[in-house]
Amino acid sequence: MSVADPPRADTSGRGAAFSGATGGEELKVVEPLIFERSRPERRAVRFPQPSEIARERASRQPELPASVLRSAAPRLPEVSELELLRHFNRLARLNQAIDLNFYPLGSCTMKYNPKVNEWAARRRGFAQSHPLDPEALSQGSLELMWLLAALLKEISGFEAVSLQPAAGAHGELTGMLMTRAYHRDRGDGERRTKVLVPDSSHGTNPATATMVGYQTVTIRSNERGGIDLDALREALGPDVAALMITNPSTLGIFEDQIDQVLAAVHDAGAIAYMDGANLNAILGRFRPGEAGFDVMHFNLHKTFSTPHGGGGPGAGPVGVGERLEPYLPKPMPVLAEGDAADVLANARAGRSTADARFALDWDRPKSIGKVRSCYGNFGMFVRAYTYIRSNGDAGLRTVSEDAVLAANYLRVRLHDVYDLPYDRLSKHEVVFSGRRQKREHGVTTLDIAKAILDHGIHPPTVYFPLIVEEALMVEPTETETLETLDHFVGVMREIAETAASDPDAIKRAPVTTPVGRLDEAAAARRPDLRHQFGGDADQPAADVATTPSDAPTA
Repeated sequence: MSVADPPRADTSGRGAAFSGATGGEELKVVEPLIFERSRPERRAVRFPQPSEIARERASRQPELPASVLRSAAPRLPEVSELELLRHFNRLARLNQAIDLNFYPLGSCTMKYNPKVNEWAARRRGFAQSHPLDPEALSQGSLELMWLLAALLKEISGFEAVSLQPAAGAHGELTGMLMTRAYHRDRGDGERRTKVLVPDSSHGTNPATATMVGYQTVTIRSNERGGIDLDALREALGPDVAALMITNPSTLGIFEDQIDQVLAAVHDAGAIAYMDGANLNAILGRFRPGEAGFDVMHFNLHKTFSTPHGGGGPGAGPVGVGERLEPYLPKPMPVLAEGDAADVLANARAGRSTADARFALDWDRPKSIGKVRSCYGNFGMFVRAYTYIRSNGDAGLRTVSEDAVLAANYLRVRLHDVYDLPYDRLSKHEVVFSGRRQKREHGVTTLDIAKAILDHGIHPPTVYFPLIVEEALMVEPTETETLETLDHFVGVMREIAETAASDPDAIKRAPVTTPVGRLDEAAAARRPDLRHQFGGDADQPAADVATTPSDAPTA
């Protein structure tokens, strides 16, 4: 079976991108599509018949126009509840997950999500609250939001925090919208058209700046992996609105010239934005707001252990200094009545303050407005608050210490078999390079990543940051044991040895996974997303994953 010409008769449910051989054998069906299990009249849910009152009220509603009504019922799978449950459980077991495997996905901080977080988020008062409930019925939820913002301010050193943004990149967007509002408010908005971005930053940084209407200018790194101060100073001027810098950077390096960087940015009248995606490395050690940054987003789904990726949603609160505080999104949870010190002290003791009252402050004339429906991803606030309170001050410092220790342990154990472009003390992650394996044996970083899958480990981030050739970006986090790290070291050393003795074995990987190496380019560019029902010959053909025969495969 070839990806270039998939047969229409294939009903395996795998899609054309799954075609190929694994270990010399044709792939077997991993799990049929739910439509293949469908049988007429089977039901997982049976809805009750509407009451007479409901029918009568419905009869008084205006009818929908024919143009928006279906001419036939949707063709949905018809299965029993048990079949449905088994189908999705079998699919779930094909996934990599932090609860099942080591997940060293660089820059993503795939740490364990403590189950006490889930217990707290499922407490009836939180789980059943609604964002449109009146303030009088939302005091517990508003109090938690106010307390979480207070904790994030304490951790980061910023003057104020908005919880609204839905994820990290959304937090970036919020920060840059506030930056634009600040410059416009000062009559400088038309002149300041550029945002400076180091070449070791997250890719979302230049994308976000562009979305807001700025021109991005890349600042090169120096030979030690830090920002080149001379290049920065040369680029700064009256046309620069902000610098967006990730610290520690995606190279896993803390910017040891950060005081000079911030001084140069502020001397030019620009805003200093810090991407807080790697905050896990500096908890209790470095407070960005105190250091002089004007704005930073937090990733609750990274640093503070709320579910990540498919388990989300994320949350990306934004902290700001005095200059940007007036422009924060509204509304802001505030303490309307009561003493803040008493509320915080009582919260630390595990109790609410009887005479405190919380409210939403909409009276913010310079605010950029709402950036999120309602007030943010509240369930993530509960989880993050639980995590912070569970760890406490000392615990959060230990989190960073252990994360940094784990990354440096891997750096020292593996630097002799994989190239280390910047052989310095790492923070949360360490970036290796597979260029030696590629140059000497023809084995690429992608081949290495696929071979890692054969050992039940999720691969690290590959080919990022872009300034490192054949990059392997490894972030072990603080939640992994020494035995897990040693196992990973053994796997990586074994792959390096096999790459030298039998490179074709690495190029065939993975061979133990449910499916072999996929044509990722075809799957991404031409996905087959439509099920072909029997008797659909007269229907337009669904898109299928195709690629020229000479196209590179992943």
